[in-house]
Amino acid sequence: MVIESKIMVYALLAPLIGSILVMFSGKRPNLRETWSVIAAVIMFSFVFSLVPDVLGAHAAGNKIVYTLFTIVDGVSVRLRADAFSMIFALVASFLWILAAFYSMGYMRGLKEHAQTRFNACFALALFGAVGAAFADNLFTLYLFYEIVSVSTYPLVAHHQDEEGYEGAKKYIVYLTTTAKGLVLPAMILIYVLTGTLDFADNIHTGIIPASVNPTLVAILYFCCLFGFAKNGVMPFHNWLPGAMVAPTPVSALLHAVAVVKVGVFSTTRVMLYVFGTDTMSALGLGIPTAYIVSFTILTASIIALSKDNLKARLAYSTVSQLSYIILGVALLTTSGIQGGIIHIANHAFSKITLFFCAGAIYVATHKKNISEMSGLGRAMPFTFAAFAIASLSMIGAPPVAGFVTKWKLLVGTMEMPSPHYMGILLVLLCSTLLNVAYFAPVTYKAFFGKPPENEPYQGIKEAPLSMVIPLMIAAIISVIIGIYPNFMMNFVKAVF
Repeated sequence: MVIESKIMVYALLAPLIGSILVMFSGKRPNLRETWSVIAAVIMFSFVFSLVPDVLGAHAAGNKIVYTLFTIVDGVSVRLRADAFSMIFALVASFLWILAAFYSMGYMRGLKEHAQTRFNACFALALFGAVGAAFADNLFTLYLFYEIVSVSTYPLVAHHQDEEGYEGAKKYIVYLTTTAKGLVLPAMILIYVLTGTLDFADNIHTGIIPASVNPTLVAILYFCCLFGFAKNGVMPFHNWLPGAMVAPTPVSALLHAVAVVKVGVFSTTRVMLYVFGTDTMSALGLGIPTAYIVSFTILTASIIALSKDNLKARLAYSTVSQLSYIILGVALLTTSGIQGGIIHIANHAFSKITLFFCAGAIYVATHKKNISEMSGLGRAMPFTFAAFAIASLSMIGAPPVAGFVTKWKLLVGTMEMPSPHYMGILLVLLCSTLLNVAYFAPVTYKAFFGKPPENEPYQGIKEAPLSMVIPLMIAAIISVIIGIYPNFMMNFVKAVF
């Protein structure tokens, strides 16, 4: 059933108005940050209010829509809340609340400059991210995707030094070039071929007619796969490690809440609702996609092993972990697709915990390198305990959220009728071992390593509570959704 509602518009107005109020309150820091928190809470409240209509006892297959305006027939700015979009919208809007509190402690603790611009752009980025989640067609998705790119550029360049400008330049060049050079032409050609850019009503049929030349369909498909470069698929991944010059709350935003999640959400949305599983299966697009992202999973994990800088290691971990989402969908099996989609939420809570921890360590100690953290866990037990929990999730160990992902992916691989399942199983096994190899030493060094003789960490303590509480909440939620995954899995199952 289709329901007309303006609630999605109200949800998007919250960060938009919030960013304006933040800019007008620049000289009053407490009021400025209050607006950020209020906007985040209001946005999440509106998003959460959609749950009964999307997932209620009698709501199977419901979608909530609202058309803002129509440009030409088949091309409009139209919003849609369905089971798939709610996964991303709920996670992004909730994590913004945690990030808003965390940012207060981080930015004030380091006495960062331009905090008004920071908070305003942060809100605009969430406006773009949740707008992309609620997009009902490829044009609307593309519009909000670009809003995210533009609004996060000042955040990446926040420090306004040579390193910051270089990282921001790489960020914007990669993302705008791929979007305009690959996605935009593909979108225009899809409209010419189909007369519409609206997403299909289910994940099987897609919108591409069977009469279209298969080679052309494959070209359009791979243009979308690589064009949404926020998904971190190699070789268009290099912007992501380069963006690590930004403050840690921005890194958390990039890697867990908005930017990369917009990338993988857009990619999987197009895979399932533009091309559809039937077309992908008929044209054999799933297996090549699986091997492309498998290369990304393994290569990024190997590079992560070589990084001593904690944020750099986490950055390459993100490149690897994002491809699990696309891999699951590319398997074209029920469990595989479920595993890929649920990882949007599982990865978000775990990865934001890891980046929050990295920021807390830096605020408390000004240390960035793993080699400098031996024994530090005894001075910052809550931070490193949260880091250990989130690491277990990334590895896929029970009872944390990532285990649900790995289990579904493994089952989905075994459901494949193709003989390629052995190769995918090997990728999942090797990537898990690599996850252990680059995450376990951090926790081990922190709790069991010997502090440097000339630096016994005297006087070092946990970061401010405004930072520690959000990272602990995110870590605890990672455990809760690992033990009780049904709430988010209900949305995943409703996709089918």
